[in-house]
Amino acid sequence: MEPITLGLVTRLYRDYATELATVREEQRELLAARQPGMRAQLDDLEAEITYLLLRELRPDTVVEVGTFHGWSTTWILRALRDNGVGRLLSFDQVDHVLRTVPDELAGQRWTFSKGDVRTKAAEIPAETDYLFLDAAHSGSFARWYLTTVFPTLRAGTRVSVHDVFHGRRPLPFSEGAVLLGWLADRNIDYFTPSAKRAPEHNAALRGLKAELGLAEPVRTSRDNPMVFFDLA
Repeated sequence: MEPITLGLVTRLYRDYATELATVREEQRELLAARQPGMRAQLDDLEAEITYLLLRELRPDTVVEVGTFHGWSTTWILRALRDNGVGRLLSFDQVDHVLRTVPDELAGQRWTFSKGDVRTKAAEIPAETDYLFLDAAHSGSFARWYLTTVFPTLRAGTRVSVHDVFHGRRPLPFSEGAVLLGWLADRNIDYFTPSAKRAPEHNAALRGLKAELGLAEPVRTSRDNPMVFFDLA
């Protein structure tokens, strides 16, 4: 599997530009229809990269920890729909997402579990292909999944974690600080579109989107703190 780099992300934008344009419009319409009930969390770059990585990976099983109002959920489900394969298992302590994800998009491909995921670790399949994390952002929560969930997953499992780089460096003792320390200890590289941490990646991707006719925002945001990596 090709490592997640600016080169890979650039290629995926070009390969899936037409499909991505359609999904962006679908998400724009969904956000307008669900306002003010849906609060979108992911920046466009983060959401689009997630969609593109899922299209390329064609996973059988995706696990999402942290749904809130379902913005990330619907991006993931559209990728699985467009692949024609895959299921999504989502976990959150609140069930707002049940009121925002369209039935026709959920179909038979989505299962939602309400409650603290730390009591439901056994429900996360070992054969998970992609793990999406956007829940509690404390150091203790990071230590939980690093020691409880990650060891159960296969090498090569693709992972994304939100809210890491709101600045050039994560806050001390935060989820991001704990995670980056763990990655560094294992020499695992990561990719981020964060304008704060990797302005060169951010500028390159915004230029590429303009070239491809994808520059108009789906939602307005300048915060792109997510990191993407593969387990070793």
